[in-house]
Amino acid sequence: MRDPKAPKMEHFFADLDETGLAGIDELDVSTPPASLWKEAWQKLRRQPLFIVSAALVLLITVVAIFPGWFTSGDPKLCDLSNFEELPSRAHILGFDHQGCDIFVRVIYGARPSVLVGVLSMLAVLVLGGVIGALAGWYGRWVDATLSRVADIFFAIPLVLAAIVFLAAQKDRTGVFSVVLIIAAFGWPQMARITRGAVLALKNADFVTASRALGVSRFTILRRHILPNAAAPMIVTATVALGTYVVIEATLSFLGLGLPISMRSWGSQIAAARDSLKTAPHVLIFPSLALALTVLAFIMLGDAVRDALDPKAKKG
Repeated sequence: MRDPKAPKMEHFFADLDETGLAGIDELDVSTPPASLWKEAWQKLRRQPLFIVSAALVLLITVVAIFPGWFTSGDPKLCDLSNFEELPSRAHILGFDHQGCDIFVRVIYGARPSVLVGVLSMLAVLVLGGVIGALAGWYGRWVDATLSRVADIFFAIPLVLAAIVFLAAQKDRTGVFSVVLIIAAFGWPQMARITRGAVLALKNADFVTASRALGVSRFTILRRHILPNAAAPMIVTATVALGTYVVIEATLSFLGLGLPISMRSWGSQIAAARDSLKTAPHVLIFPSLALALTVLAFIMLGDAVRDALDPKAKKG
C-alpha cells in the first residue's frame, strides 16, 4: 500500500518545474551545432593576427597579379645617370647600381616570387596529399612502402637537392623547373600530415556506416575522408608557401633559380649585394619585400592553425 506520508507526485513535479525545469525554455535545441569551418571562421574574424596577415596576403596577391595598378614605370627602363641615387619624393625607393627604379622593380618582382610559391604549394599539396592519403587509408604494405620512400626523401635537404639538380640544368631553369624540384623533394611533410589525419578518421562512425552501406573504399576516401582531413593539410600548405618563396629567393640569389630577366626578389638581392656598403637601400627594399611576404604567409598559417586546432578551442 502507498505510504500516506509520502509526497504526492503532483507536488514533486511542481517542485521540479520551479527548480530544474525553470530555464528549459531558454535552451535553443533547434539550432544545429556549427561546422568546423564555420566555427573557425567565427574565431578568425575576431583575431587581429588573421586580419593583419590576410590583408597583407591580399595586398601582395593583387600586386603580383596587377603590378601596373601600383606603378606606371617600366622595370626594363634604366639610366646609368641615376646610379644608386637615394630615395626622393619622385622615386620613393631610389635607384639601383644600373640606374633602375627600385620601387618599380620591387613591384614587378612580386609576380615571379609569389608565382613559384603558390605553384609549389599546390604541387606539394596534391602530391603529398595523395601519397599520404593512400598510405593511411590502405595501410599494410602500401603504408610501409610509401612511408619508407617518404623517409628517404626526408633525409635529402630540399635546398641542397635543388642546388644540385638546377645546377645540372645550367641555363634551362625557369618557373617549371623550380616548382618541379620543390615538389619532388618537399612532399614528405605533407604526406605525413595527411597520413596522420586519415589514420585518425579511418575508424570513425561515418566511415563504418559507409562501409555497411556497401560504398567502395576509394569512394569513402574521396568523398568522406579527404574533406574531413583537409584542415591540417591547408594549414601546413599555408605555412609552407612562405618557405617556398624563401627557397626560390635563395636559389635565384645563387644564380640557379629563375632567370635574371624575370627580376624576382632573389635576383634583385643578389645584384645588390655589392652595394651594401655604398648604397644599402638597394639591398634593403627588395629584402624587406621578401621578408614581409614570408611573414604574412606564416602569420596567416599560424592563425588558421589556431582556429582549426581542437586543443586551442578547449583552452
